[in-house]
Amino acid sequence: MTLIKSEKKENSQYSLEFSIDKAAFDAAVSNAYRKNVKRINVPGFRRGKAPRNVIERMYGKGFFYEDALNDLIPAVYPEVVKEADIHPVAQPEIDIKSIDENGVVLTANVFVKPEVTLKKYVGLEASKKVEEVTDAEIDSEINMTRQRNGREIDVTDEPAAKDDTAKIDFEGFVDGVAFDGGNGENYSLKLGSGQFIPGFEDQIIGKKVGDEFDVNVTFPADYNAENLAGKPAVFKVKVNALTRTELPALDDEFAKDVSEFDTFAAYRADVAEKIKTRHQNNADNAFEGKVMEALIGEMEADVPAPMFDNEVDNMVKDYDNRMQMQGLNLDMYFKYTGLTMDQLRAQMRPQAEKQVKGRLALEKVAELEKLVPTDDDLAAEYDRIAKEYGMEVEKVKEYLPAETIAEDLKVKKALDLIKEKAVIVDEPAEKKAAKTTKAKTAKKADAEATEEGKAAPKAAAKKSAAKTAEKAEGEKEPAEKKPAAKTTKAKTTKKEDKQD
Repeated sequence: MTLIKSEKKENSQYSLEFSIDKAAFDAAVSNAYRKNVKRINVPGFRRGKAPRNVIERMYGKGFFYEDALNDLIPAVYPEVVKEADIHPVAQPEIDIKSIDENGVVLTANVFVKPEVTLKKYVGLEASKKVEEVTDAEIDSEINMTRQRNGREIDVTDEPAAKDDTAKIDFEGFVDGVAFDGGNGENYSLKLGSGQFIPGFEDQIIGKKVGDEFDVNVTFPADYNAENLAGKPAVFKVKVNALTRTELPALDDEFAKDVSEFDTFAAYRADVAEKIKTRHQNNADNAFEGKVMEALIGEMEADVPAPMFDNEVDNMVKDYDNRMQMQGLNLDMYFKYTGLTMDQLRAQMRPQAEKQVKGRLALEKVAELEKLVPTDDDLAAEYDRIAKEYGMEVEKVKEYLPAETIAEDLKVKKALDLIKEKAVIVDEPAEKKAAKTTKAKTAKKADAEATEEGKAAPKAAAKKSAAKTAEKAEGEKEPAEKKPAAKTTKAKTTKKEDKQD
């Protein structure tokens, strides 16, 4: 292999020209013939027995060139890149310039990491606010634990109350005629949950086990079934059973049951401390995001589009892996959400661009500050990863080479540095107002969504794949070895294979 020319072009691209000597190319062509001859039919010869020169006369001299080059390039291309002293960020576009008695000359169009300039990275300004812990938050968290530790008891003589679970038989009629989807047997309905259309659950409250009665309701005007929208309906209902959650008293015994504390006061103080820690972590994460936005704003770089495309590819792959851990896949996700792959990629693109730009900016900070991880840093990081994923350290080292870990640690050190040197400022008044308005709008939207989500009685709905997929966003997956980038196949003028 010989590097003939390396020329820098615009948009973070390089044009490379390199050669492969005749001996190496001829050997690769002979190997391509041996691999392919068994599946080639040539009149007058048994299948797989046609001589190479006969096949080349019939289909063209370059018949085996493409396969030969595709065998050679994966080994040759890394040497070319190393000699050119560049760092590709995407698969190259490789073309044949010439093939003659001296061998092969190829050209490669290569995208590389862009040159990055930072106008500023010390003293970046960002706001930070740690939310106060409120009694309402503490009570809410304790109440969730209390609910989880409640016990279900049968209610036999008392009337149904809000939050009871009623097992009911029902059948719905409109204009005296039963309609599809309007019936069920032994359906478990938590009263006050809003599962059914407005007014239905309220009319069960006060009834006892064994009661049979009519429930009179009117379907909402915007109900999703047009034949029922806005129409009055009568449901024949029978209460088969009632259960009620009996909650434990909030006392010292409760604290002993749900925590390591002996008193309720100590348990409550611990809950408050954990909420405080959560608020601090949320504030730290938000501050980090704002500092990174400020850093990206100070960066100048001509980032090639393939870098963004590759990051989107990684995000899609990670998303698919997380869904598979939940028993789903992308095809199911698209079916349930109505999205397409192009739409999903478009949704991920802004975040991908932000991640690529942020990484480039931090790498530049590491370069300027000469940040280098120590051997102790590397050992500690391997230990951390091994513990997080329950793997042996040596196994982690097989998947993640030291060079990869070192690069990540450089970026982490750079991030720590810019956060340490950042200046905390008050949040602009207009942003505070916008956040307040956004919070109010969100609460209103939640209330409206709850109201609109009420439906007619029907079989218990299964959790949708889309919801499960959303949940999967927060799951972690073990570190895995990234496959080596594939090299783009060389383009040739090879004729169509005339094979069975």
